[in-house]
Amino acid sequence: MSYGVNPEFATTNRERIFRYIVLAVLVLYTLRLGYLQIIQGSEYLQKSETQAIKQVTKEPFRGCMYDRNGKMIVQNSTSFCVAITPNDFNPETIPYVAKITGLPEDEIRKLYEDNKKYRFQQAKILRYASPEIIATVEENHEILPGVDIVVETKRVYDYKGNAAHLFGYQSEVNDDDIKNSGFYYKQRDVTGKTGIEKYWDNYLRGNKGYNFVAVNAAGQAVESFNKGKSDVDALEGNDLYLGIDTKLQEIAEREMKSDHGGIVVMDPRTGEVMALVSKPDYDLRLFTGNNFSEVYTDLSKQEDNPLFNRAMQTQYPPGSTWKMLMALAAMQEGIIDEHSTISCPGGYNYGGRFFKCHGVHGNVNAQRAIHVSCNTFFYKLGQQLGIDNYFKYGDMFNFGKTTKIDIAGEQSGLLASRSYFERHKITGNLINGRLVNLGIGQGEIGVTPLQMAAYCSALAMKGTYNQPHVVRSIYYRESKHLEKNAYYTVELPINKSYFDVIHRGMYDVCNTAGGTATNVKVDGIKVCGKTGTAQNPHGKDHSWFICFAPAENPTIAMCVMVENAGFGAERAAPIAREILNAYFHPEKVQSEIDSTSTKNNTTAQVTNVNGKHQ
Repeated sequence: MSYGVNPEFATTNRERIFRYIVLAVLVLYTLRLGYLQIIQGSEYLQKSETQAIKQVTKEPFRGCMYDRNGKMIVQNSTSFCVAITPNDFNPETIPYVAKITGLPEDEIRKLYEDNKKYRFQQAKILRYASPEIIATVEENHEILPGVDIVVETKRVYDYKGNAAHLFGYQSEVNDDDIKNSGFYYKQRDVTGKTGIEKYWDNYLRGNKGYNFVAVNAAGQAVESFNKGKSDVDALEGNDLYLGIDTKLQEIAEREMKSDHGGIVVMDPRTGEVMALVSKPDYDLRLFTGNNFSEVYTDLSKQEDNPLFNRAMQTQYPPGSTWKMLMALAAMQEGIIDEHSTISCPGGYNYGGRFFKCHGVHGNVNAQRAIHVSCNTFFYKLGQQLGIDNYFKYGDMFNFGKTTKIDIAGEQSGLLASRSYFERHKITGNLINGRLVNLGIGQGEIGVTPLQMAAYCSALAMKGTYNQPHVVRSIYYRESKHLEKNAYYTVELPINKSYFDVIHRGMYDVCNTAGGTATNVKVDGIKVCGKTGTAQNPHGKDHSWFICFAPAENPTIAMCVMVENAGFGAERAAPIAREILNAYFHPEKVQSEIDSTSTKNNTTAQVTNVNGKHQ
């Protein structure tokens, strides 16, 4: 058998076809090689030079805040930050970077060392960079590897006044902030530290975005990694719609002037806070620069402590503003009814001590006792009520605990109980002795203006207690819908008819001869209120006033507390009157403001002419 080549297979045609195929393959390879080298050569050269993938953070805009009338009052503006990427940064350039930014060399070196473990993540070293700094960094990019300008935001406040303790300030995160955020925050990020900014931080901060960029050995961006498919867009923070009335806030701040104290104004129907003021305060705009440490240190060293939130953190006795609670408790417990009277001969003897009253009131019932603020009535009522009932009803109105308002920093105050006294070795008749003072809101009791405003709102609504809150609804950026926020409402277990007695007594305080706040008049509006003068062992008494209006259908309730200002009618009540006027007659208040502004402008023009400064 022969295994030679078949002469019929190796024909001329087959040979020609084979040669064409080989030629075609060579042509295709040549064309492909030319395409890769000539057309895409620069792209592959960049890829060959790529040394790492750099993560560039895109900061989200923080959520904005709107007042109850839809006006944007807290928003953002663009700012710029100097940042370093540890993997690319050359430590030998630290002296030059320090010269450009004005930062100490040790501070930059520490930031670099602390962030080495995050090799490809940018670490901020200077925020709110000036145009001069930005230009210098950009011009020297080649000799400053790993130093970049990053876009971020800062807060802008569009209202008159401060509202510092309401909105709160922002500052750089600490280790606890980073951990509590689930490591969302990195060093040198900014977070809310007080007020609304802190409480609602998770909603306001948004979600960071990330661009992934291929960089070469010099740290320069070569191209977008994976053609940008791996990038993550930043998501802006959610917007908050508040119950705050900007005009009332401004008026309340103005009326407090240089006094020390707190004001809380609420809508008793919903629990929405329409104004919250603590004085002295500070300008939040001071915290939107690079001198945060200096500003904070200066404020913390001031004797009048402007950082202290007197609207939510004080612990002062409420004085006579407490008397309505005592009357309600006694009526609900069946100790008295609306017709029951107690004799006031000008005071009350107990334990060898005479507790004075403001006058000799004779036989008074609950309404009259509130009207003339008869201490004797409530001295005796306190003892008849007993410590357990005293605590029961105080606790019912949320005294001795927080109201759970959605502002960071609230304190609970003090409401004495039987166990409290026993811990302090006070028992039996000694507790009865304490109840004399407790009946008129003195002694072992400490409240905040916020608690008192919520209490006054519950009185106005005849036992419906609405949780105080500032945020009425949230605009969720991701789903693009506005959602009303939910808060708790409690119907207090007190007969509503007893609140009618309280309303009549508080109406008399402001509208009937002998009342302690007849100087609180508002055209066409029936105001119900109660003054209080809280004893202060360290100086002049504290001035309290709570009120609501209109009497027949309350839409506003408030508490005004002024430290060391004497009788409630002298200082606190007139402040409340101006706030009520601004609420019910805004056109009149605006007219007065415009008139004052025109007068001031005229005076200024005359001065300029006379002083030849025009």
